[in-house]
Amino acid sequence: MKSPLSALTTQHSPLTTHHNGTARTLSRSRRPLRLITYLAPNLFWFYQFVSRHLAKKLRYPTEISVGSDYAQLRERADIAFICGLPYVEHTLLGDPHFEPLVAPVLTPERYSGKPIYFSDVIVHRDSPFRCFADLRGRSWAYNELQSQSGYGIVRYHLVQKGETNGYFSRVIAAGYHERAIHMVNSGEVDASAIDSHVLALLVRDKPAIASNLRVIDTFGPSPIQPIVAGNHLSHSLKSQVKKVLLEMGDDPMAKPELARALVNRFESVSNSTYDDIRRMQAVAEAAQFLTIR
Repeated sequence: MKSPLSALTTQHSPLTTHHNGTARTLSRSRRPLRLITYLAPNLFWFYQFVSRHLAKKLRYPTEISVGSDYAQLRERADIAFICGLPYVEHTLLGDPHFEPLVAPVLTPERYSGKPIYFSDVIVHRDSPFRCFADLRGRSWAYNELQSQSGYGIVRYHLVQKGETNGYFSRVIAAGYHERAIHMVNSGEVDASAIDSHVLALLVRDKPAIASNLRVIDTFGPSPIQPIVAGNHLSHSLKSQVKKVLLEMGDDPMAKPELARALVNRFESVSNSTYDDIRRMQAVAEAAQFLTIR
C-alpha cells in the first residue's frame, strides 16, 4: 500500500535572492535540490520543514517528494530520509550511491541522547495479551517489508527465539505504521510493531486512539533512520548540507519545529552506525528466515 502522500511533491524557494558558492554550483544543474522521503506520513510536515530550512540556509531552492519505490532513490534523489534497513540493503549492492550524513536524536529520556529508536509492540487495550509470547497463533500487521522497526527487528526477534516455523495465524501488510495502528485499534488484527517515534506522536496528537492501545513489549534499540546524500553531489555540497542540519538544534528559528517533532537535534552518523541492523539481517539470512510468518 502506498503512503497517502505518495503523489505529493512540494517545492521550496529560499527567502533571499542572494547566492553563495553552493547555489552557484547547484545552479549549473538548472534544477532544485531534490529531497525524497520514505518515512512515516505523520512526519511529512517535518521533512517539509527540513526542506524549507535547507533552501533558506543554502540559498537555493529545494523540492521534496514522497517515494513509493526504492528504485526512485537512485533516479530522483539528492537527499533522502530513509529507514536504516533499506539503507543497509543498498550498501550490500557493492556500489552504494548514498552515504549517511546525520540522524535525529529524539527528545524523550528513553533515547538517552543517542540517535536510536525502538519498536513498540501494541495491542488493543481490551485484549488479553500481556507480552509477545501471548501472540502465538494470533494475527499480526506490519507496515512494510523494508522497515527495521516494523519488519526487520521482528524477524530478528523470532529467529532469536527459535520461532521460524510459523508464529502468527495471519500476517498482513498495512502499508505504513499509522495504518497498522488503526488495524489494531479497530480489531482487524491483534498486534503490530510500531516505530516508537511514530507512536509517541500519535499518543500526543490522537489521544482518543492512543487510549485504546497498550504496549506489551519493546524491541531494540536500533540506529534511527538516517538522512542520506547522493555520492553524485560534490563533497563541498554534502559538507554544507550536513553543517546546516547539525546546526538546526541550536537555531532559535528551528527549535520550535524540532520540538514539535520530538527531535532534540541531528547528530553525525556514518556507515558503521548501521552495523547493528547488518548484524540482525545476517542472523535472519543465516537462519533462512526472511519472511515473517
